[in-house]
Amino acid sequence: MVNIHTEAIIDQIEESWRTELDKFLGPSYFDELASFLSYERSHHQIFPPENQIFNAFHLTPFAKTKVVIMGQDPYHGPNQAHGLAFSVSDDARVPASLKNIYKELKSDLGIINATGNLKKWAKQGVLLLNATLTVRKHLAGSHANSIWNAFTDSVIEALVQNKEGVIFVLWGKHAQNKCLPLLEDRVSKESILMAPHPSPFSARLGFFGSSPFSKINKALTSQNSKPIDWQI
Repeated sequence: MVNIHTEAIIDQIEESWRTELDKFLGPSYFDELASFLSYERSHHQIFPPENQIFNAFHLTPFAKTKVVIMGQDPYHGPNQAHGLAFSVSDDARVPASLKNIYKELKSDLGIINATGNLKKWAKQGVLLLNATLTVRKHLAGSHANSIWNAFTDSVIEALVQNKEGVIFVLWGKHAQNKCLPLLEDRVSKESILMAPHPSPFSARLGFFGSSPFSKINKALTSQNSKPIDWQI
């Protein structure tokens, strides 16, 4: 049995986020999360690696968060997931959904990106958040409806309650079903950008042509906030 200690998990979460999330998560939450991850790592190979699960929070501290792009769960192939939604490690091929994101970025702003590591976006205040922060190898959605939902709901709650002007980007029904109940009537409609998911199955149903990147930067500029440089 792999034993992942509660303190080890807590220590991995960036300090400003830890302070915010403590306001929403109960005192036993991280004990339960440690038990869940210990069991999963004992019985399955799961991604991303343990020391990369909370990368999004280290790269995008609470005070610097300006945009949230909501994903579903990490990529489930080896050497792909590294803790940022839609992003892959430096040595990984660009996945299909990210290829479509890049196609829309080119159409929207004329920017061409060739590599799939989105940490530059994260460092500028784009929280690349998956609804579920881990997944079993080759089994998409395997940790959906798990203890992670309370964690990521708390992330959204912390931003809604304690930060103004955050832009929420919801691609696909999963992101919309998760986030809209937490956002509606609490943030302005201009702060919520919705479109179909960029996967090959749905990108042509309205993701292409949605111009999310220019819309994000227009919204940030209207708040006197620095726009995002989307060039990797």
